[in-house]
Amino acid sequence: MSDKALVRCEYSMANFSTGDRMRKPKGDRRSTEISLVIRQTMEECILTHLMPRSQIDIYVQVLQADGGTRSACINAATLALADAGIPMLDLVTSCSAGYLNSTPLLDLNYVEDSAGGPDVTVGILLKLDKVTLLQMDSKLPIDILENVMQLATEGCKAIANYIREILLENTKQLEYRRGS
Repeated sequence: MSDKALVRCEYSMANFSTGDRMRKPKGDRRSTEISLVIRQTMEECILTHLMPRSQIDIYVQVLQADGGTRSACINAATLALADAGIPMLDLVTSCSAGYLNSTPLLDLNYVEDSAGGPDVTVGILLKLDKVTLLQMDSKLPIDILENVMQLATEGCKAIANYIREILLENTKQLEYRRGS
């Protein structure tokens, strides 16, 4: 496909990122699936047609895992691409929410995630009001799903606002250093 950029992604976790320091083989099924999810999510926002015959590589390595690594990696990739000046439709942000002990929870940590309750991971393009990622690990009644989805969407909006603030601050610092 020489008419647009190729997006590649590689996700990995450091051996010391979790408490059980097990040696993980490179290319395990979970890493491959998360790499694919991140790549597909990022392809939705990158304007690949503006960069024909190019390749964008996204390498993500988790150094400390405490739940929500998929969302954290998508948010980190968005910030890195924006900082690198890669043209995008909008910032894609991601957040997870779950349902545990009859309570909707935002951004589950490892203990909450390991408890076995259902959780939903959402990725959105805020300005376009477009969902780019939706993954659910187990069944939820529709009324509870709506509450959990709303919570995850609000989390995505808060993250998008925070990322925009960081990028604006970084741009102002660059302008100041340049003397503009």
